Amino acid sequence: MYVLLCTIRRIIHMGTVDTLPLISQASYQPWNLTTLQPYNQQPEQYTMPLVDPVTMSSTMSSTMTSTMTSTSKAQSPVGKPNEPTLLHPVYLNSTAASKAARHVFPIALAGLFLAAFNHLVVDPVSVMWTSLPVVTTFQLLYAFFCLPVAGSGSGKNRKPRPGEKKKGGDGAGPNFVIASLLSLLLSLNMTPILHLTMILFGAPLLTHLSHTFLCAAHLSILTCFPLVYVHGLEPGAWASVAGFRAPFDETFGGLLGGLLGAWLGAVPIPLDWDREWQKWPVTILTGIYAGYVLGRVLGGSLLFGKRF
Repeated sequence: MYVLLCTIRRIIHMGTVDTLPLISQASYQPWNLTTLQPYNQQPEQYTMPLVDPVTMSSTMSSTMTSTMTSTSKAQSPVGKPNEPTLLHPVYLNSTAASKAARHVFPIALAGLFLAAFNHLVVDPVSVMWTSLPVVTTFQLLYAFFCLPVAGSGSGKNRKPRPGEKKKGGDGAGPNFVIASLLSLLLSLNMTPILHLTMILFGAPLLTHLSHTFLCAAHLSILTCFPLVYVHGLEPGAWASVAGFRAPFDETFGGLLGGLLGAWLGAVPIPLDWDREWQKWPVTILTGIYAGYVLGRVLGGSLLFGKRF
């Protein structure tokens, strides 16, 4: 038994020693645990070439700088808010008729009001109703002779591009009849708003409705019509007018003068003078006409181009 065990042990020992060189030379190869491939069979893409650290840092910095510059240029128009356009004062037409009309119409309005003042005290509703078409005609003539139509400056002053032919219809400009009618309708639409504003400032709520409405109509024709005629429906222009950031001219000066005159015209009403002309809305309408004429004249002369 002992001899048999020794023989088997020797056979096993001899087989292991003989096969170890074959395994180590042929089948045994070290493996890379990351790529799961033998070291001598790794693809060339895993070999990282030597790079100069100085050159590599300068290249990376230049690449990052160019990328950040292009990104900032691409994002700057989006992130930068649109600056509001600066509204310029309205220059009147430079014709001889315009120069004469700008002085005649304020005097005519003041004379018309003074001539009808006594009748206004006796019957305010009748006088305001009959004089409203006359005042509207004066404002239409003032717009025709003196004021530029909204949009007329952009078409006439625009220079054609190189190679662009000037169209024959560009010089015609907006139609006066259409522009004046639209401006008149839009101005009359402001009458209910001005009526409610007067009520908020102390006008009678349940009585004297026709008095207040006709007074608001006169205020609308005098102050709103010229502004609508010259500015149209441009949002930037109306934002400047509503925010009192518009420059002084005849149109904006007339608006401020009419509103301020209407406010000051309410001062004599509560006084105990017992005068007939203190009744509603005689003093309000007087302040509207006086303030409009004064603001229009000052806005076109001494205060022209100035801002608050």
